[in-house]
Amino acid sequence: MTYSLDDDRDRLDLDAIWAFLSGEAYWHRWRTRAQVEAQVAGAWRVVGAYDDRTGAQVGFARAVSDGVCDAYLADVFVLAGHRGHGLGKALVATMIDEGPGTHLRWTLFTADAHGLYASFGFAPPDGMALVRPGQFPPG
Repeated sequence: MTYSLDDDRDRLDLDAIWAFLSGEAYWHRWRTRAQVEAQVAGAWRVVGAYDDRTGAQVGFARAVSDGVCDAYLADVFVLAGHRGHGLGKALVATMIDEGPGTHLRWTLFTADAHGLYASFGFAPPDGMALVRPGQFPPG
């Protein structure tokens, strides 16, 4: 299989993104479709992964950033049938190493794939990092 990745917002398949984030992701599944669409529309940068045979979107990542110092990597996924081909690594590389944010301090939250993210320099926070946990779903 061959794949292509790009940051063309017009190419994103919001139905595919919504299907994964609302039905398969373990994180923030309480979001409505309108909220997910607002997050995608308001993202500093998005990257999609596509199956070259069919053109279907099979992976996604989005980032929130001030574009100057800091960026937050979110909603990174590869559909199950397309895992094992390096797409997760390619999505992260495209987002953080091959775009306008190579110089930024990147953060993320994840319950898995620590090895993947460690290969890009992500590490547990140092003594300067503090996190105020959210209340999800809000209410």
